[in-house]
Amino acid sequence: MLVDPKILEGLRKVQEGIGNRVILEDRTPSRIRTIGGLDIAYSKEYGYACVVVLDYETFRVIEKKVIKTKIDFPYVSTFLSFREAPSVINVYRMLEKEPDVIMVNGHGIIHPVRAGLASHVGVMLEKPSIGVAQNKLVGEFKVPSELGDFNQITFEGSQIGWVLKTMEGFGHIFISPGHKVSLERSLGITKHCIRENKLPEPIRIAHYFAEKEAHD
Repeated sequence: MLVDPKILEGLRKVQEGIGNRVILEDRTPSRIRTIGGLDIAYSKEYGYACVVVLDYETFRVIEKKVIKTKIDFPYVSTFLSFREAPSVINVYRMLEKEPDVIMVNGHGIIHPVRAGLASHVGVMLEKPSIGVAQNKLVGEFKVPSELGDFNQITFEGSQIGWVLKTMEGFGHIFISPGHKVSLERSLGITKHCIRENKLPEPIRIAHYFAEKEAHD
C-alpha cells in the first residue's frame, strides 16, 4: 500500500509539531520504582500491542495488557508513529497503575524532525519515555567494540542519542530520549535494564507477550 506524498507532507507537519513539544530535561522521579515496556507484533493485517509494567529493580511483571487492532497504515520509514502509536497509546491507557517511565520499541529523537515513535507516544501521554531500536534511522556514530561500551549519535551537529553494545557480534542498540528524559538519563536507565539479552527487559518482555498473542 502506497501513501500519497501529499498525505505524508501533512503528516510530517504533525511530526514537526510533536518534535517542538518534546522536553529533553529529566522529569523522571529521583528513585524510579516501576518501568513500562511497549511493543507491537503483527499477524496478517492485525497488530497486537502490549504494555507491561515491571518492578524497576527485579523486573517482576506487575501488570500486562494486550489489545488486537486492525492496522490500516503501511510501514513507511520515519512515519512509524502513524502505524503503531494509536494501538500503543490505547493499550497503555488500559493500565490500572501507570509506571514512572516508559520504554518504547522504536526511536525517540533519533528521527529527522526529532519525533520518532517514543517521542510521539511520550508527548501524547505526557509521560517520560525512552526510545530503543535495533536499526539506524538517522545520524552518525562509531559502533562500540567492547561489550557495555557506548558512543554518541550525532545528527545535524547535535547529539541525538547513543549506540550501546549489549551483545557480542552485531549486538548493539540505539537509545534516545522520547520525552521528559535527558540524554544522560536515557542511557543510564537503559543500561540498568540490560541483563543477558540484546534488548532491555521492558521491551524484551513486552515483545515476548505481543508475539505470543499474535501467533497463538
